[in-house]
Amino acid sequence: MSARLNTAQPYAVGLFRIVVGLLFACHGAASLFGVLGGAAGTDGGTLDAGAWPGWYAAVIQLVCGTLVLLGLGTRAAAFLASGSMAYAYFDVHQSGALWPIQNGGEASAMFCWAFLLLVFTGSGALGLDRLFAGRAVTGRESAARDTAEREAAVSA
Repeated sequence: MSARLNTAQPYAVGLFRIVVGLLFACHGAASLFGVLGGAAGTDGGTLDAGAWPGWYAAVIQLVCGTLVLLGLGTRAAAFLASGSMAYAYFDVHQSGALWPIQNGGEASAMFCWAFLLLVFTGSGALGLDRLFAGRAVTGRESAARDTAEREAAVSA
């Protein structure tokens, strides 16, 4: 049973990445464009452009969430997203109460840890990272083969 689960692990990580990225991007889109109910506390509105820290957090949510969703630059995007959620938790929510359930910071805490996990696991299957990594490996193998052929031709 464990061997079967291990073979499915990249796909499970890939699906996890897609769902977390989509949910995170939705938060950013809601705050920036007023879709999906709009920014929290605005009755369907948006955040003022350049307002600290909400507008910047929304930009990070939209950009990093989209990158993670696509599996493109997953580790870097997840690292930035995790840090922004840690900041949100400790700066915005922690002052309200000790526990996330008491201070409204559950989403920030969950996103922080989910993205931190993706920093270490990478994009898993179904991500553009793997597609480009495969091309890079193929390119390196082709370059190595070309170099070996040239060296053989010179020595002959």
